[in-house]
Amino acid sequence: MTQSRASKSFFHKHSLSLATLGVVLTLILLYLRADPSTHIGSFFGNAIADWTGVLVTVVMTKHLYEKGSRESKQPKGVAPSKTVEFLREHSLTLFLLVTGIGWVVAFGAMDPNSKWGQVVGNIVSEWTQIFGLVILTKKLIETHSKESR
Repeated sequence: MTQSRASKSFFHKHSLSLATLGVVLTLILLYLRADPSTHIGSFFGNAIADWTGVLVTVVMTKHLYEKGSRESKQPKGVAPSKTVEFLREHSLTLFLLVTGIGWVVAFGAMDPNSKWGQVVGNIVSEWTQIFGLVILTKKLIETHSKESR
């Protein structure tokens, strides 16, 4: 296999993750120069949080699990110990909890009305939504939804 075929294969296989990361980075760069008190500045700040949530959803649901959640793929096989199995079966929830706590701590240390305080506050909200969706989809369904089949 040639180098270019391998590179194309990588970019093809991860194009959604890379495109989403590109959107997040672009929004951060635009927000750095924006005034958050303007409509466009406010938009960039809010969009950073929204697209960061999309990035986490795309990447983490590809690699982590939540047993019983329709929003997560299910683990295959059994881990060598009950503890490792528990950590693997709930790795998505544990990731969201640990990183969510980190975002809450960061937000608590910031002025919520500052430029980046508003963004981090929105990220805390986004993390809460993603976490809630993962937990809710363990038991609840939506008729005619692909995930509820």
